[in-house]
Amino acid sequence: MERTYHTQMEAARKGIVTPEMEKVAQKENYPVEKIMRWTASGQVVIPANRLHTCIDPNGIGRTLKTKINVNLGVSRDCKDYDIEMQKVMQAVNMGAEAIMDLSSHGNTEPFRKKLTSECPAMIGTVPVYDAVIHYQRDLNTLTARDFIDVVRLHAENGVDFVTLHCGINRDTIKEIKAGKRKMNLVSRGGSLVFAWMSMTGEENPFYQYFDEILDICREYDVTISLGDACRPGCLADATDSVQIGELLRLGELVARARERDVQVMVEGPGHVPMDQIAANMKVEQTICHDAPFYVLGPLVTDIAPGYDHITAAIGGAIAAMNGASFLCYVTPAEHLALPNVDDVHEGIIASKIAAHAADIAKGLPGARDQDDHMADARRKLDWEEQWKYALDPEHARKIRDSRLPEDDHSDTCSMCGKFCAVRSMNKALSGETIDIL
Repeated sequence: MERTYHTQMEAARKGIVTPEMEKVAQKENYPVEKIMRWTASGQVVIPANRLHTCIDPNGIGRTLKTKINVNLGVSRDCKDYDIEMQKVMQAVNMGAEAIMDLSSHGNTEPFRKKLTSECPAMIGTVPVYDAVIHYQRDLNTLTARDFIDVVRLHAENGVDFVTLHCGINRDTIKEIKAGKRKMNLVSRGGSLVFAWMSMTGEENPFYQYFDEILDICREYDVTISLGDACRPGCLADATDSVQIGELLRLGELVARARERDVQVMVEGPGHVPMDQIAANMKVEQTICHDAPFYVLGPLVTDIAPGYDHITAAIGGAIAAMNGASFLCYVTPAEHLALPNVDDVHEGIIASKIAAHAADIAKGLPGARDQDDHMADARRKLDWEEQWKYALDPEHARKIRDSRLPEDDHSDTCSMCGKFCAVRSMNKALSGETIDIL
């Protein structure tokens, strides 16, 4: 049947229930009418490019389950697309709802097309990265038109959401040059826009031609992810005037996008002390009209290279509990290297723990069901049932099997053996003798 709408938001505002809304409602345990209402208001987005026909759609919004994104892509030093595709499928199999292709080397279009033709997860990109690669020209030789044309190319390739650093402007350049920040800009896309503006003297093309970008995104139903060029890259820069100033501009762009029925979400910090995370979430909800908030971490300390998947999971759980909708995973390789397959695995698990913990705290329908099933399995000392409900069953099984107790290992583990509290209580409550020695 021919579509009578351009975007999910337009359909919702016309009272049309789309197949994507029905699928999201089923996943979220909500009536489809609620999903439609939240999509119409912009509180929920359903990134689903009309050309990405193999997508398994998901909704993003603070009233829904917290979603996670996995960043992948080749670089000049790590340029094996087969390995990246292996990471993609691993991420999808582990339950990641979105994949962002951040490739910065080689011919990126075939890989991008492969993703949107084979991968059921939402696919995101950062067009400013690809501009230099696509044209094979230095940054200062590119024109504003070049950047906009790459946005269209990505839309035509079936990408579901694009990160655009629209909120950085001449005032930002003045503030950064005044040296008020310890880490300046740590956003790769933001730094490229800053550099282009500094070298050419021109306005940010993603801001200047925002209306044309809206035309493109409306045509293909591409969700705009308003990039946080000014996100804090260390605790000292968190919640400063540069970050909040950009957020104010992003709030204006959220309103402009919604006027055109274009779905939009907002990206956020970054490195933030734990005591500032909740306030950051509330400020974004107010300034950006309750647009879904997509956060990197946030990382709650700067001193854990090699363990930043943990610092990000701590911050991510607090952020999602307080209104963040979408967590960008962080791996142990953050700040150090391109993540390998093992890093991707650890990063996904850490993010899934954070997202799930937050969903329980938010009291979402059915969020605790899996935990309750796990508790039942543990009470019964049913190890096979425990693997069924574990986030990473293979890892859990591997640990247990490598350290089984010497005696009677069918029910207990090597931590307690026959001193196991669960075993003792089960026997006591059933009137059995509790044998220890």
